[in-house]
Amino acid sequence: MITLTESAINEVARLKKVQNKETHFLRLGIEGGGCSGLSYLIKLEEAPGEFDEVIDADPNRNVRIVLDPKSKVYLDGSTLDFVGGGLMGGGFKFENPNAAHSCGCGSSFSA
Repeated sequence: MITLTESAINEVARLKKVQNKETHFLRLGIEGGGCSGLSYLIKLEEAPGEFDEVIDADPNRNVRIVLDPKSKVYLDGSTLDFVGGGLMGGGFKFENPNAAHSCGCGSSFSA
């Protein structure tokens, strides 16, 4: 299971509204790349794939997560947070108990 903090839910809901994609799903996943071997994937998609798991993170604000089976193995037990403010404007941050090592920038990991 993946958990979104209240801050992450608020930011996803805001992005969906600004981009006029209120019915879209939040795709969370992993892909090869980055300095540690695996990179996080975060994007909005119209519909889940055939084998995706759908998680209702916040039914009241229509924030639904979709995960493919491969990504679920690497992301199970993770928490997605949104850290705002600062000069760079903030960003999403994963707390992943399955990551054996993370790179300095926090955008990739190894398992």
